[in-house]
Amino acid sequence: MQYLQGGQALSFLRLFCALGLTLASAASLALPQHNPVPGGVAVIDLAAAGTAPPTARWGEQPLAVLRDGGRWVALLGIPLDTLPGTLEISVFSGSTATALSVPVHVKNYPEQRLTIKDKRKVEPDPDDLARIEREREITEAIKRRFSDAAPATDFMLPATGPLSSRFGLRRVFNGQPRNPHAGLDVAVGTGAPVKAPAAGVVANTGDYFFNGNTVFIDHGQGLITAYMHLSRIDVRSGQPVKKGEILGAVGATGRVTGPHLHWAVILNNTPVDPELFLVRP
Repeated sequence: MQYLQGGQALSFLRLFCALGLTLASAASLALPQHNPVPGGVAVIDLAAAGTAPPTARWGEQPLAVLRDGGRWVALLGIPLDTLPGTLEISVFSGSTATALSVPVHVKNYPEQRLTIKDKRKVEPDPDDLARIEREREITEAIKRRFSDAAPATDFMLPATGPLSSRFGLRRVFNGQPRNPHAGLDVAVGTGAPVKAPAAGVVANTGDYFFNGNTVFIDHGQGLITAYMHLSRIDVRSGQPVKKGEILGAVGATGRVTGPHLHWAVILNNTPVDPELFLVRP
């Protein structure tokens, strides 16, 4: 058997390390699907990956910027009420600012009609309305969070079961139009485990009028997820969680027609289609 001499071994080690760094830098992320429609996500190419990442904003809202192989990309969540046309983001690299246009395409969502037995969940009384407003202020602050950590975007489905109500459905409760469905429902029974789809930090837990028992997770850079209508919460605010860690159990709390998990994904303060983040085989 032949062995490398000292100088040869050192050169080989340097080459191996350099090759390893090159391969690592070229690794691609499991990014969300690029679907620039209302309620969708635009994956925007910014520049070749240099030593420092650029920053990106949509108006005053910072955007997640991730390294994907040898490129920097920004993720833009597009609000459901956005009209077809063009959005503009600003990209900053050093002292240079660049404007990029993002075309938004048409998407029509179907209508869903539901009957809610608890009429207060459709027509809240004055005390309920005061509670709803207090809870809205809390949830709006959570949705605006923007921590520095780069998020993992290769999500797993947080509960095992068939997908029922999809994102974006135009909803009518007891004959009255209400806000579109801003999440994805998983049809599973009470007590089924709910797991974190990716690593993050628990941003908030609580019992909300419409959402019932809810857990919010901050995954970093404006990527927030929420798990609603739970029968049980097993985590606390500020707790780090790993991918697959149990957050609680499915239930039927809040405004529901039966037990299920309502899973919401918020990106740059905007609810977007969670299915865009699910890893495809």
